[in-house]
Amino acid sequence: MTDLLALAYPWTKALHVMAVISWMAGLFYLPRLFVYHAERGQLGSEPVQSFRIMEEKLLRMIMNPAMVVSWIAGLALALTPGIVDWTMVWPWTKAAGVLGMTWFHMWLAGQRKALLAGHGLTGRRYRMMNELPTLLMALIVLSVIVKF
Repeated sequence: MTDLLALAYPWTKALHVMAVISWMAGLFYLPRLFVYHAERGQLGSEPVQSFRIMEEKLLRMIMNPAMVVSWIAGLALALTPGIVDWTMVWPWTKAAGVLGMTWFHMWLAGQRKALLAGHGLTGRRYRMMNELPTLLMALIVLSVIVKF
């Protein structure tokens, strides 16, 4: 099994990077849609219906599959012999960042339901939360590239 992981490593890494890019794009864009939904959407108006469709399709058709592929490929990379030195700090900070991004993804899914029920946050709060994936991305990239 470890030979197979080592042989597939460049392909797994490429798949992981593509999936993470797709996932991050959604993590950046969905809160922005929530801002527009919260600030411009009046219940029953055409913009609200458009926001609902865009939010649902982004979450279900892009973000969810991208998150799953990111996790599967990332775990395969972590299990590849010689790739991760678990005695260093960086794999643990990366793992914390990935768990934070996964929590944020789930929080966004919950906020989508809250907006559908008319109980969403303000546009300002969604703008503030939109900064979290940037911070997590910085932590993850620095962890993997600098390997502190």
